[in-house]
Amino acid sequence: MKLLEGKTALITGAARGIGQSIAFKFAEAGADVAFTDLAIDDHARETEAGIKAFGVKGKAYASDASDFTDTEKVVGEILNDFGKIDILVNNAGITRDTLLMRMTEEQWDMVIKVNLKSVFNFTKIVQPVMLKQRSGSIINMSSVVGVSGNAGQANYAASKAGIIGFTKSVAREVGSRGIRCNAIAPGFIDTEMTRKLPEDVRVEWTKQIPLRRAGTPDDVANTSLFLASNLSSYVSGQVIHVCGGMNT
Repeated sequence: MKLLEGKTALITGAARGIGQSIAFKFAEAGADVAFTDLAIDDHARETEAGIKAFGVKGKAYASDASDFTDTEKVVGEILNDFGKIDILVNNAGITRDTLLMRMTEEQWDMVIKVNLKSVFNFTKIVQPVMLKQRSGSIINMSSVVGVSGNAGQANYAASKAGIIGFTKSVAREVGSRGIRCNAIAPGFIDTEMTRKLPEDVRVEWTKQIPLRRAGTPDDVANTSLFLASNLSSYVSGQVIHVCGGMNT
């Protein structure tokens, strides 16, 4: 039997990058996968096709994860189509990097709204489903920056640190009902976003990693699979660093 056979997962921001890798990993493990992104574009259609290629149900939904009303609507659609939600991965996120002295209120608000409020939105709305089922796994995507901070990312670091506090609080609230809530803190992961960094910055960043390489989306997806499955049935309220030893 596959690790996630018979399970239904909901992943936010999964049209590409880490979210897409998680979607494929879950599908390979036997889960039906619903995922959201801002729009149903070529990337979303590619992800949907990739999920279905594993012989499971997969569907993309256009949704603004930072909007509570929109989240209520899309979760309702997913429940209507899939019947249940066993796993929630709050992965949607953006960056608007700049030094605090140059950061606008709009840049601050946008990052907090997309990265942190989206986690509140989906967890708040999916929680009653899991409470009724008396089971579920919630996985929130934080960052090593949320633990250590980083110059030029005060908004991003604040949002990711907030996710950690949120995760630990929710784990305490819902644990008695068989629901687990954990966070993953990726380090320097080779994605479309990090590839836009200057080469000298990428090289210098890699030097700070004991394993001497950037992580891959699959590295994060493998940890997500562990947290989604019964292999982690006694793991809750934790922050797992997937960073090659960068944060020790």
